[in-house]
Amino acid sequence: MMLKPLKTIAAAAFGCAIALPTLQAANLSDAVAADYQSHLAPLFDYFHRNPELSGMEIKTAARLAKELRDAGFEVTEGVGGTGVVAMMENGPGPLVMMRADMDGLPVEEKSGLENASRAKQIDEDGNEVFVMHACGHDVHITSLVGTARAMAERKDQWSGTLMLIGQPAEERVFGAKMMMEDNLWQRFGQPDYALAFHVSSDLEAGKIAVTDESPYSGADTVDIIVHGVGAHGASPHRGVDPVLLGSQIVVALQNIISREKAPRYAGVITVGSFHAGTKHNIISDRAHLQLTVRNDDLETRQLLLDGIKRVAENMGRVAGLPEDKLPEVIVSQEWVPPTVNDVPLTQRLRKTWIEKLGAEALASPERRKGMGAEDFPFFTTEPYIPSTYFSVGGTPKADFEREQAGGPAVPSHHSPLFKISPEPAVTTGVEATVTALLELLQAP
Repeated sequence: MMLKPLKTIAAAAFGCAIALPTLQAANLSDAVAADYQSHLAPLFDYFHRNPELSGMEIKTAARLAKELRDAGFEVTEGVGGTGVVAMMENGPGPLVMMRADMDGLPVEEKSGLENASRAKQIDEDGNEVFVMHACGHDVHITSLVGTARAMAERKDQWSGTLMLIGQPAEERVFGAKMMMEDNLWQRFGQPDYALAFHVSSDLEAGKIAVTDESPYSGADTVDIIVHGVGAHGASPHRGVDPVLLGSQIVVALQNIISREKAPRYAGVITVGSFHAGTKHNIISDRAHLQLTVRNDDLETRQLLLDGIKRVAENMGRVAGLPEDKLPEVIVSQEWVPPTVNDVPLTQRLRKTWIEKLGAEALASPERRKGMGAEDFPFFTTEPYIPSTYFSVGGTPKADFEREQAGGPAVPSHHSPLFKISPEPAVTTGVEATVTALLELLQAP
């Protein structure tokens, strides 16, 4: 289905005739800017005001599906829960996938924005919680719709098959896996290339950043159950203190990072929770440690997991525990591999963005200081699909300048104060994505 010219849509929206370029205008930037004003801005506002929790994106998925269907795509809903898959076949050529995540977070928005979310939802534990798009997924799905509309109007400029995915539950890193378990590739075809982007509050609005390295880390959740022998706090010789043993394990785990892992290989072991005991003068018989373990390659992942098990068990032996009472190391099945950009594909797209959007559009990505994770690699790791995951700026330059001058800090992702500038973020997301898709889906 062909979309109406923007001037028609704009007239309906604003009650007067306004001369605007159509989506198929020669200048992609002007066309996307016009589409933002008439269609994508109110759509972003809807998504921002109405976030939904991971795996519960019922209304979000329905609205996204309608928008993609209206753009002329064949849309399937309910893939892997609330996932949305939109397909457009346009002659011979490769199959290229673009993914956008949909879910919000259980955070009360305190951004002060006029359209701040006041939405609440019942979580999986039965608690009513505030919900906020505190990570910018509203930018992602709005940009996906803008991409769909622009690609539908440019069918004479590309050939192949375009797959657009609205993915649930990225924040809890099970959405991509659920879609794959629902036979995603068997049902819709395995992509030749896969793309995704994330809006970043650490990047100037209107800029694109991409790295040849791993943009996101792999993550494991690990529990260590430390068994002890309970006793009176005044008679520690009568027991085995799991608090002391657990503390020794916490410290010894950092030897893996500093003395076993190669210095230039990224890895983190953080003990985020340590629970033991009930009273001042009681030595308990159990301690529970909760860890997050991060890596940028699967070899390092195995080194860290093996090291955690070795350290925990042998510290138990040092404490004199029998073999059947050694600390238990439990590695959760809910893990994600690192996101790894395909170098030839990424270099190809970087060159295209510079040629089509200008060298000033690309920021020089700073070296990552943290090891955040994401579940996109469940789409691309097994089987391997060449992929590029890039960033789009979301914070105006003036905000960074105020921060550097001693003003308010730019809020981080997942903060109740989080906010981005939607117009440059969404339009840059659409322009970068459409430019990349046109490069990969070149008409023969």
